[in-house]
Order: sequence, then structure tokens, then C-alpha cells
Amino acid sequence: MTPALRRVAIVAMGRRIFITVAEVSGDQHAAQLVRQLLALDPDLVIEGHGGPAMREAGVRLVHESTRRAAMSWKAISRAGEIWRLLNWTKDYFDRQKPELLICVDSPAMNFHFAKAARQRGIPVLYYIAPQLWAWREGRMKKLRAWVDRVACILPFEEAYFRSHGLDAQFVGHPLFDELPQRQWPQERDHYPHRPPIVGLLPGSRRPEALENFPPLLDVARQMRAAMPEVTFVVPTTPATDPVVEQFLAHDSWAAPANSAAARAGQRPVVQYALNQFDRLVPQCDLCLTVSGTATLHVAGWGIPMIVVYRGNWLVWNLLARWMVKTRTYSLVNLLAPGRKHIVPEFIPWYGSNAPVAQRALDYLRHPEKLADQRRQLHELILALDRPGASMNVAKMALELIEQPADKVAATR
Repeated sequence: MTPALRRVAIVAMGRRIFITVAEVSGDQHAAQLVRQLLALDPDLVIEGHGGPAMREAGVRLVHESTRRAAMSWKAISRAGEIWRLLNWTKDYFDRQKPELLICVDSPAMNFHFAKAARQRGIPVLYYIAPQLWAWREGRMKKLRAWVDRVACILPFEEAYFRSHGLDAQFVGHPLFDELPQRQWPQERDHYPHRPPIVGLLPGSRRPEALENFPPLLDVARQMRAAMPEVTFVVPTTPATDPVVEQFLAHDSWAAPANSAAARAGQRPVVQYALNQFDRLVPQCDLCLTVSGTATLHVAGWGIPMIVVYRGNWLVWNLLARWMVKTRTYSLVNLLAPGRKHIVPEFIPWYGSNAPVAQRALDYLRHPEKLADQRRQLHELILALDRPGASMNVAKMALELIEQPADKVAATR
């Protein structure tokens, strides 16, 4: 059978879902969703734009769309790529219309795909709702116009989106489907019973690693000068691993986590490893992490943290500070009762790196402060740790596919 005939045969076997993803975390969440979709209906044909996790889960990956992920104004650099991808997708939808489009996170890209699907009568499910409650609420009109159902991963989002006329449902956070079986830090050996280990988490996107890793490395140097026994670990993604390696390549105190010295038990000052977040972070006593899903991921392991995000002073003061409505930025603090600041935030982070280093050293010099943050994180995670988000979204997706076309149209 020729490849063309094989493709026709595959499409004829079952209903088709198309998924669009723009970054690494979305790729991971989409992969979990795909596994649950195929568990419910093994005959589904799932295609899309995404990354290696989706391909491994069983998606026919049309385009690798996660390696160049960027945020805010830097996403403009991807405009040409997204435009070409969108035109390809429109043409593909015209030729072989899927039963459903699932957009995962990343509204800067996915709003365009949702609009294209709506124009062609394809139902749209938006998974990981855009954070319009934080900024750019004016885009709510577009969300209402182009999306049939919204799957929310934060508890307060369902009521928020429903109040704006959207069919929204809280499904749980996919992180709790993805975390392996884990121990809380009280069950493990940690500082001060051994030398402290600090995680440096520069993010999952290359641009944010380029912005955040050099100052994080400077913080590490300042900490090391004041506390010579401290060591560091850096989990990387395929997009950020070259950045981390670039800045550590000629540094005698750094080595890959799988290096000969590390395997021999000679711990380098900085260890880094690709796709080893869930192995390296649980070793830590404290993490210095960029804001985003990583903060909840670190909290899921019960590790105290300081949250940072390198920003441009001019961009922040001229633009961002007037657009962002919330005054707390990390997920951990947003989800805390009363939005209490469980973890310190340096957002936006510009100017001297010394305040971050000093706050980190203060934690290490006062282990009772680490213990207090661990206790608060434990209480937060106990309230959130409910696996099942991926299966809940899979069921929503199949409901949309099976819903009569006139009923879908009536909800628009």
C-alpha cells in the first residue's frame, strides 16, 4: 500500500481530532489527554501541531511547534511561522475537516486556529483556559465567538468564564495526572541534615531561559561565595538545554548530571540534565524558579521556592504594569486562600541580583523558614491534588464530537 492510500485508510478508520499546541508544557498536557482519548476510543485518529510527547502518545504530528516557544512581545518573532502554519491548517481543514479542534493553552497562537475552525463549522474545545482574568479581558468576545467549551484547570476559573457567557468546566490540573508517585520532604533527608541543594529553574522556553538563566547563575555564584557548601541542579527541556549548556560549557564547577564525575559520586557545584525535572527537583531544599506551571510543579514535590521572572524595566513600566490586573503572579500564590503570599516573588525582576541571593541565603540560614513554607505548600497541594483532569477533558471532547451539529450551533 502506498503512503497516500495508507493515509486514506487510517482516516477512514475512525473519527478525527486535531490538536494545536505551542510550547513544551502544552505538549506534555496534550500527550496525557491523547492517552485518555485513545483509552476511551482506540479508533480515534488524532493529528496536530505539537511536540515529541504528543508523538509518543500516538498523535500523527504534522508540525513541531514547541521548540521556538516564546511569551509576550517576544512571541512576535514567531509570527511568520504561525502564519504559515495557520494557512496550511486552513487548507487541510478545507480538504479533510476533523470532528473537533482542541486548542491547548497559548492564546496568542490558538485564537487564530479556533477562529479558522469556527469558520469551517468545526467544534472547538479550549483546554487550559487563557488567563483573561489576569490581563487582556477584552479578548473575551473572541473566546465566546470562536470556542464551544472551555476546560479550566484552576478552581476559580469556571465561575469566572461562566459569568462571561462561556460554557466552562473546572476539570482539575493536569499536573496531578503527570506527577509520579512522590514523597513529601518530611519523609526524605534534607537540609540541614546534609549540605543544601538549590534548584535553578530557568523555564521551558528558550527565550525565557536566555533572559533568566544568566542572572540565576549570578545568584548561584553569590550564594556559593557566602555558603561554600551549597550545590545546584538545573533541569532542562529540549528548548533550554542548549542555553544552559552554552552558559556552563567553560565553567569548571558545572557538569551534566550523567557525567563520569557525577556517577562516581563527586558532586559538581552545578549539575544539569535534560528532561529530569522529577528526578532533580525532589533532591532540592529550595528552588529559584521562573513563574508559570513550574511553580505548581515544584509545590507538588513540596519544595520551598523563590519565584522570579526577568523583565525589561522599560517594557514593564510603560506597558505591562497597566495591562496586568493581578498583583501576584505565581500560581502558588494565586491559588493560596486569599491569594496569600506563600512564596516570595521577584516579578518583574530587573536591576541587582543581590536581593534574590540574600533572600535565598536567608532561607538556608533559617531552616525553620523552609519548614514553614513546606507546611503551607503541603496544605495547598492537599486541596488541589485530584488526578483525573486528562480523563475529564477527554470525556468533554467526545461529548462535543457526539453532540448533534444543530445543538453545537445553538450554543454559539
